[in-house]
Amino acid sequence: MKTLVVNCGLSSLRYQLFDMKTETTLAKGYVDHIGTAGATLKHDAIGIGRITVRSGIPHHTAAVQEMAAALRDEDYGVVKDMGELAAIGHRVVHGGEEFSDSVLIDQEVTRAIKVCVPLAPLHNPLNLMGIEASRAMCPEVPHVAVFDTAFHQTMPKHAYLYAIPYEYYESHGIRSYGFHGLSHQYAAGRASQILGRPLQGLNMMTIHLGNGCSMAAVKDGQSIDTSMGMTPLNGLMMGQRSGDIDPALIPLMADMEHTDAAGVLEILNTRSGFLGVSGVSADMVELEKAAADGKERAAVAHHMFCYRIKKYIGAYAAAMGGLDAIVFTGGIGENDPSVRSRSCSGLEFLGVAVDEGLNGSAEPEKTVSSPQSRVAILVIPANEELVIARETVRLVERART
Repeated sequence: MKTLVVNCGLSSLRYQLFDMKTETTLAKGYVDHIGTAGATLKHDAIGIGRITVRSGIPHHTAAVQEMAAALRDEDYGVVKDMGELAAIGHRVVHGGEEFSDSVLIDQEVTRAIKVCVPLAPLHNPLNLMGIEASRAMCPEVPHVAVFDTAFHQTMPKHAYLYAIPYEYYESHGIRSYGFHGLSHQYAAGRASQILGRPLQGLNMMTIHLGNGCSMAAVKDGQSIDTSMGMTPLNGLMMGQRSGDIDPALIPLMADMEHTDAAGVLEILNTRSGFLGVSGVSADMVELEKAAADGKERAAVAHHMFCYRIKKYIGAYAAAMGGLDAIVFTGGIGENDPSVRSRSCSGLEFLGVAVDEGLNGSAEPEKTVSSPQSRVAILVIPANEELVIARETVRLVERART
């Protein structure tokens, strides 16, 4: 079953074609800088070769068309016709309370996704553009929407509500939704396999650290709390996002900077986090280089980041009533041993102990806890596309029965 996964970002489109009989990748690619003259498509046909196409790709509809052309390419393609596809799965950032599961796409579903646009005004319209372009290109192929927020819909009300007048939730849907659900779902499921234990009975912390960062408390395979809220600004300190702050800072900063709430949000979303504190970079590699060179603000930013991860580990261990495993994933989580080590340091009272030799190894997927650690500490590469493909196959097969 050839299943295509389409993931539209703010100025990018990521895709991957799977043979789901074996869950192997046939081809994958990435279109970046969409809407600029420097837009580029990089296509990798596994076992065949790679091509790079530089073209002024003006929007996501054109990016979908370029993707299809690469998949059909005479020399580097893996299908002769897009009709060979059994299904296409689409990542949708926000499903609100409308969607607690993946769903086959029809006109009613696209209308419901549009209703969620105010919850993700930057992402959902682009997700819809990718869906509409793909459906126009492959109208006979089933399309499935897989929501990044769905995994967190198992959170109990006492965890997702804000302590504000209840009518704001009832009338406007203001509550915590969480993000990175596909990454947390994959990390938890893969950890269960590695540990040889069913998800039922496991108290697990999944930690997605990239340019955006979030943590989830996963109990019995279900998310019971997560650090991002109604928007991705909440929670951990990130590359350019502040994470948790005192909300009273917003009018105070607006007054100081002679701006409004939107201006302050721009500061908190794009000029804060690693970049704002260090004054160096939003990139963790550059931050650590600066800290090693003696730049104090860079060192402070690194310490702040790990300290906040540690605080969330403690809080979520309490919420779950214990801790069996910690899973690091995402670009920083997978590749930065110093962040893993520093974030777990001081948690020995919870039974958390890192083996520094294992932590520093080059293996992409590994266990880095010491033999004395009561808590398993794992590093698992993110694979959101495989989750989308699995969900797509599940929905299509269910529709056929």
